[in-house]
Amino acid sequence: MPLITTKTSTEISKEQEVSLKEKFGKAIELIGKSESWLMVEFQDNCRLYFKGSDENCAMIEVDLFGKATDSGYDALTEKLTEIVENELGIDRGRIYVKYNEISHWGYSGFNF
Repeated sequence: MPLITTKTSTEISKEQEVSLKEKFGKAIELIGKSESWLMVEFQDNCRLYFKGSDENCAMIEVDLFGKATDSGYDALTEKLTEIVENELGIDRGRIYVKYNEISHWGYSGFNF
């Protein structure tokens, strides 16, 4: 049950959004999760400053039920950074990826 939230200072077109969603769906497999439970959220045109500059940047948050391995997180960070850099033209040095491991996750009226 992962959720990937992407906040970016740039605009995300509908075509880019669909492409990002599809690529995130494949990338999430790197930590043993599947697209069938993946929720994706996009927040574009955010007022973000990184390293004191308003140059294009992005913040990606991955919330997941349970945990993943360090090597899985490393691989997913590399892949998400690559995807956002290629799709939105944001330099990888201006992208943060944050992970939140969740022990309780509700769905359809119950908790896992």
